[in-house]
Amino acid sequence: MTACHHDGLVSRLRKAGLAAIADLGFVGLDDETGDPAVITGYKKPKGKKLPSAKKLVNQLIAAERAVCEHAFAPLKNWRVLARLRLDVKWATRLVRALMLLTQHENAR
Repeated sequence: MTACHHDGLVSRLRKAGLAAIADLGFVGLDDETGDPAVITGYKKPKGKKLPSAKKLVNQLIAAERAVCEHAFAPLKNWRVLARLRLDVKWATRLVRALMLLTQHENAR
């Protein structure tokens, strides 16, 4: 994605009153305010160790992201999201329903 595309993402998140938890590829995307719309962990500085408090933050972020990553993985494998041609209001309901069905199937 281009920087311009990322800026649009940040502004849309802010407009909707939402935030996103992202991987380290998005570090620095939303550094302008003290109230980030994109929350990321910390990268280890070259030649230095990451302080234990920052390691803990990274672990907490990774734990939160893992829940969503595991839920979206089957949808990506089925290519459902790539083929989706719906109004956004229906897409959200569809994705939620598919996640519930996937959870139910995995629990069996």
